[in-house]
Formats: sequence, C-alpha cells, structure tokens
Amino acid sequence: MASIQLTRMLWSCKLSTNIALSSRKCCSFRRTRQLDFGPLLKRNIQNRKLTAIRSEKSGNEGSISSAIEGEENSDVISSPEKPGLMLGIDRDDSGSVIGLNLIPGDNEAIDAEVVSTVTKVKDEEIKKEKIETRVTYNIVFVTAEAAPYSKTGGLGDVCGSLPIELASRGHRVMVVSPRYLNGMSADENFAHVFDANRRIKLQCFGGEQEIAFFHEYREGVDWVFVDHPSYHRPGNPYGDSHGAFGDNQFRYTLLCHAACEAPLVLPLGGYTYGEKCLFLVNDWHAGLVSVLLAAKYRPFGVYKDARSVLVIHNLAHQGVEPAATFKNLGLPSNWYGALEWVFPTWARTHALDTGEAVNILKGAIVTSDRILTVSKGYAWEITTVEGGYGLNQLLSSRRSVLTGITNGIHIAEWDPSSDEHIAFHYSAASLSGKVQCKTALQQELGFPIKPGCPLIGFIGRLDYQKGIDLIHWAIPELMEDDLQFVMLGSGDPLYEDWMRSAENTYRDKFRGWVGFSVPISHRITAGCDILLMPSRFEPCGLNQLYAMRYGTVPVVHATGGLRDTVENFNPYAGEGRGEGTGWTFSPLTKDCMLNALKTAIRTYRDHKSTWEGLMRRCMQKDFTWENAAIQYEQVFEWAFIDPPYIM
Repeated sequence: MASIQLTRMLWSCKLSTNIALSSRKCCSFRRTRQLDFGPLLKRNIQNRKLTAIRSEKSGNEGSISSAIEGEENSDVISSPEKPGLMLGIDRDDSGSVIGLNLIPGDNEAIDAEVVSTVTKVKDEEIKKEKIETRVTYNIVFVTAEAAPYSKTGGLGDVCGSLPIELASRGHRVMVVSPRYLNGMSADENFAHVFDANRRIKLQCFGGEQEIAFFHEYREGVDWVFVDHPSYHRPGNPYGDSHGAFGDNQFRYTLLCHAACEAPLVLPLGGYTYGEKCLFLVNDWHAGLVSVLLAAKYRPFGVYKDARSVLVIHNLAHQGVEPAATFKNLGLPSNWYGALEWVFPTWARTHALDTGEAVNILKGAIVTSDRILTVSKGYAWEITTVEGGYGLNQLLSSRRSVLTGITNGIHIAEWDPSSDEHIAFHYSAASLSGKVQCKTALQQELGFPIKPGCPLIGFIGRLDYQKGIDLIHWAIPELMEDDLQFVMLGSGDPLYEDWMRSAENTYRDKFRGWVGFSVPISHRITAGCDILLMPSRFEPCGLNQLYAMRYGTVPVVHATGGLRDTVENFNPYAGEGRGEGTGWTFSPLTKDCMLNALKTAIRTYRDHKSTWEGLMRRCMQKDFTWENAAIQYEQVFEWAFIDPPYIM
C-alpha cells in the first residue's frame, strides 16, 4: 500500500495543540488519544519510540504547523536508524487537516515491522470493539435439575454448565429449579443457598399455592430455587424405588408459574431481570412456561418483548396426563387446544377410553419462539416417525425454527492432565500416564494386570434405551476372547442381577459395578481403551465426549448425538495416517455391534501407531461449552427477529 494511516479520521484536528515540534534536531511525539499514536507507541518499533525530525531537504526550522501552511514534505517520521519515512498530511475538500500518514520517502518501502505492527494494532482494536458491542440478554433457564444441586443425567449437566459459560460472555443469567430436599447427603449441595425472603401465591390446581424463593449467586449466575413441600421427599427429582411420583404434574406446574414470576419479583443484585427476558425452557417439566407467556401474560401487556426457546433433551418424556387435569394448570379454558392430545386407538387402555389427554411438551412446541435439540442428528430424528414419539408431524411443521446444537463438556472437571480422581495424569502430547491409569484400574477391579489386554468399558443406565440387552446377549461371545470388560450403572433390577451373575461367571474378565460413583466413572473413562455405547437413541450423549477427552476410543451406535460426535475411523485416509475418532455401527443388532467392537480390538492389538493416532485425534476434539454457547447466541438473535407467539 502507498501509505499507512496512523490516526482516526477526525474532522476537527488542530495539530498545533497536540504535537509540538521543537527547534531541536529531534523530538518525540506526545501521546494523544486524538491522533491515536498510543497503541503504536506501546509496541516495539526499532528503538521503541517514534520521532519527528526536521527534513534534511528543507532545512525548515518551523513546526508541523508550518508544513500544514504549505511546506510539503518538511517533516518526516522515522527511527534514528532508518530515516526517510515522510509525515504526510490528509485534508478534506475544504482544506482542513483530518489526519497524518506515513509515506515512503525517496521511494523507500515502509519498514515491514511498522506495517505488521500497525496492522496488528488495528486488528486488535477491531476485535476489541466487536467484543464490546456484543448483544447481551437477560436469560432465564427453567429446568427440573441443575448440577451440582440436582442431577440424574445430561439435563443436569447442561443446566449446570451452560449458564456459567453464557454469564462469562456478558449475559445476565438466572437458573430456576426446585429446591429438592430428600434427607440424604445431596442436601449439602444447598448449604450456601439462602432464603430470598420472597413468598408469592400462585393460582393453579384449584386454589392458591404458596411458594418461596431461595437464591445463591455463584460463578456469575443467579441460581434461584423454588421451595415447596412437594419437593421435600426421599428419592430422585422424579420418583423413587416405587416409580414416578404421582403428583409430578403439580410439582412442575408450580415450577413453571414460579419461573414466570421470578424475573418480575426478585430484586437480585438490587434490581429485577424485568420483562424483556429470554426463557430457556428445558424438556416438558419447564414446557408450561412458553404456554403461560402466551396465554396468561402477553394478553395483558406483560412479557410482550420476552421470548422463549424450548430445549428438547429427550422427546420420549412429554408430560402427558388425563384431559381432566387441564383445569389445574392455571390456563384460560380457550387454550385447551394448544395442549390437546389424543392417543391412537392401539395405545388406549380399554374400549371406552377416548384417549383424550393434555401434553405439556406439545404445548411448548406450539408456543415457543425457537426449538432446540442437543445435537443436529437428534433435530432430524425427532421429525421422523421412528423418533418423533407421535410429535413428528408437529415438529416437521416447525422445522424452520428447529435447530440442533451439540452439548459441551466441563473441560476443567474432565481433564486428564489434572483430574483429581485418577492416579496418573497425561495429555495428547504425552500418553504414558494413560497406561498407568489402565494398570491402576485393573488393580482396583481385581483384574489380572495385563497392559496389552484390551479393556472395554460401559457407563450408563441399565435400561432398554441404552442397548443394555445387546450387551447382555453379546457378553458370552466376547468373553471367549482375551479381553476385559467393566460396567458401571444402575437401573432395571433384571440387568443389575445379570451384572452380578456375569461377574461370578467370568471372574478374570468381567466386573459389574451396580450403582453410580463419580470418582469410579472418571477412573473407568481414563483407564479403559474402548468405551461401548449401543444406545437405541441418544439425543446427545456425554460419555462418548468424556471418553474422547481422555483418549478412550468410542464404539457407538450411529444415532443422534453419537453419530454427530464420533467420526468413523478410515485407515486409508490422510495419506495412510488414518482419519476418524472411533467406530459407528448400524443397524442396531448384536452382530453389527460385535463386528465394530472386534474391528476396534484388532486395531488396538495389531496397529499400535494407528491406535495412538486415534487417541490423539480424540483428545484434540473441541467439545467445550464455549463452542456451544456461541451457537446458542445465534439462536437467541433469531428468536428476537420475529414477533412472539400470540394466539
């Protein structure tokens, strides 16, 4: 380029008040915001200063102001070592000075270091300005669970991590969840939560229901908890050993009504969130929020500028109850159609059953401004007959507002280089610690210490969705090979008993840990060579992300988030180096699963360098919450483009 612009284009720039040039041979520029030399003077340019010297050509003893009056090229900018850069004057059409330029003197090229420095400074300024002007939102998460306060699966992980990441990006974030107390050690999670001294009465279930708010400000997020006696009972958030709680519709209707009131009545940090909020409603438990905004608030001018985004973590659970319960939800009677649901004939209990019901998740799908799922693959699957659970046609009709975003993971908690739960640490650059973790796990489980023996792991619920029946039928054939297999999980008592029996049958090759333990899950993830996930459907899946983070190669059924996150291994790609991060199989049969698993085992045994490449590629994948948060922000922007839902 012919010149370098060093100043902001200021239409009223009086050089004589900002730059003084003495009669001495050389003088330094005085730092000035108007001319914007500050960033440049901070950088190393030759002898770390920018000087203005009198031109050897002109001999003019005047100041720069004399050059402005008409003496061209009377002053130059240079370092003492490299003179010859001219200080040019930029003028507008009226002749007023608007800036300064460095231009080559005597056709000398501008110093490359100056060029790169100025360009870099400008790039940094542009980047800084973009960050400062990012649009921020008042975001309200509504969820049945949020780690570490309550957690049964991926929903708790998402609502415990994503709010923190969004808050770190400048948004004001509130999470509204029940205050579960079950008399167990989990109650300690609420030790730092205090009473917000705000009690309100909600109109639902035929009367007034009084609830209280509790609050904790942690990691930039307002964690708000709805307190009511119905949340104080033994068991997990949804049920106990006898099954799901019979009053779950009541419990989560309270949550939704309270979540709609929280931004209006809680002066957190001295002021409320107000009406212009973005509600992130998670699964059916929070789905009534979207309906309430449209039916109860907007008709009266409240929350007219708010938006709601439905996040579907698992479409199989929809909050379906008999039609007679609609009157309990606190909605106007003319809104019954939004939640109306009719079971097909084959699903009805008896000949006189009309199949009429209310479906809260359906109501959320109808009234939400945007719909998210936790992976791109799952966003497609729920529009199909096989994966739509009766809502596929409705979801297909809203495909224009349906988006899939893969969940992230907490990389500080799941980090093999610093994990407090594992005996040895390692990284993609140095994998020696993983071998030691494997040996430590074999010793802990009582396996023979065999570093070269493939160790396969499974972590998850013992139920039909996770494909546990396939593992059940495949274990006898697998145990014929020289390998070791460990399973961690709880669920169906039938499979819990089978795990105990298999451990007795294959004492040197199989271990079944009934229950769940966070430290053990970390040690299995770090110590195993292969993680098996034959899920029938998996909206996102987190265990395969944890496994890849630890260099444990996943073998998964090609469904939902598993298909999105695990790239099938191709040994011939990349000029023979191979590409991919694991193995996917389809259809979901025992034989297909065994073929994929046996291929992975052969690769582990016979191609060590290839296996190391697989491990390193797994560990280098980016599954951070920062990456997910950026995509969420784009959806937030889209949500505010169109007007909110109004019936």
